[in-house]
Amino acid sequence: MNATSTKKDIDQLNEFLRGERSAVETYNQCIEKFDEPQMKDQLRALRSSHQKRVAQLESRITELGGKPDSTSGAWGSFAKLVEGGAKLLGKSPAINVIEEGEDHGKKLYDDELDSLTAGTRSFIVEHIIPEQRRTHDTLAALRRQV
Repeated sequence: MNATSTKKDIDQLNEFLRGERSAVETYNQCIEKFDEPQMKDQLRALRSSHQKRVAQLESRITELGGKPDSTSGAWGSFAKLVEGGAKLLGKSPAINVIEEGEDHGKKLYDDELDSLTAGTRSFIVEHIIPEQRRTHDTLAALRRQV
């Protein structure tokens, strides 16, 4: 892998990382909205999956010689703004905000996969995408319960 390819991978991985950080922030805000222990536990489990992906992406970026971004970036700011409004509206809008984020994350991984080098693409396919699909599908099922 040449330096240009490595930099492109690091930049894309950092974009993924910012999205995962945003997901964690949004789950944190949404969990506060619920009183039901079972719903809180399910949301915490989904948040934990995103936290694990944050750690995996940070590790991969470091392995490639990059510096992991420490913020959630613009998407995180948008999610905070929207989630703040959802807090005023109730549980269903809060879940809808998270589902939109899960949709966004799934689309981002799918859209950008081909731009990665083979090794990084393999890492994303094996470690990140299966969990993204699982959290996406689980949240869609939870939304139907709210």
